Amino acid sequence: MTAKKFLPLSAVAVAAALSLNACAGGAPGSSGSPMPGMDHGGMNTAPASSLPSTTGDHNNADVMFAQMMIPHHAQAVEMSDMVLRKPDVPTSVSSLAARIKAAQGPEIAKMTDWLKDWNQPTMMPGGHGMDGMMGDEDMAKLEAAQGTEAAKLFLLQMVAHHQGAVAMAKTEAAAGKNADAIQLAKDIASAQEAEIKEMQQLLGTL
Repeated sequence: MTAKKFLPLSAVAVAAALSLNACAGGAPGSSGSPMPGMDHGGMNTAPASSLPSTTGDHNNADVMFAQMMIPHHAQAVEMSDMVLRKPDVPTSVSSLAARIKAAQGPEIAKMTDWLKDWNQPTMMPGGHGMDGMMGDEDMAKLEAAQGTEAAKLFLLQMVAHHQGAVAMAKTEAAAGKNADAIQLAKDIASAQEAEIKEMQQLLGTL
C-alpha cells in the first residue's frame, strides 16, 4: 500500500464538476481489497462529542465532510471524463460514468456553498489523505488504457473510490450536526453502495 497523499486536482476538473447541473449517483458495494497504489488515508472518525461546534448550525465533522468530499467527488468526475473521452469503451460503462459525473457535480456545488456560508475554506488546510483516492500512477494508467481494459480499470478504481466515499459519508451521518449535510451523506452512502454493486456486476460481464 502506498503512502497517503492528496492528489492535486486540475482547476479544469473542479470547474467542470462545479458547472454540472444534473443529479443522482452511487455504486455497488465491495468487500474486496483495495487496488495497489490507491491511497486509503482515513477520514477523522472521532465521535461527535469530540468535534467542537464551529457555529450554531454545524460542527467540525460537517466542515471536514464537505472539505474532503469536494476533492473526492472532483476526482470521480475527472475519472469519468477520462472514460467518456475514450471511443471504444462498452456503452454500459460509459453510461455509468456519465451518471456518476451528473450526480457528483451538483453535490460539489452544494458543499462548496455550505462552506462559504460557514466561512470555511473549501480545501482542508494541510491536505489530508482520503479513503479511495487515486494516486498519480493510478490516474495515468486510466488515462492510457483503452477499450475493455479501460472499462475494467475504471470499474475497479471506482469501486474503491466509492467505498472510500461511503466510509466518509457514514462518518458524517454519525458525527455531523447540520441536517442538510447529514442528509447528503446518507444519500451519498445509499447511492454509491448501489453503484458499487452495479460495477461489480459489470466487471463480471467484461
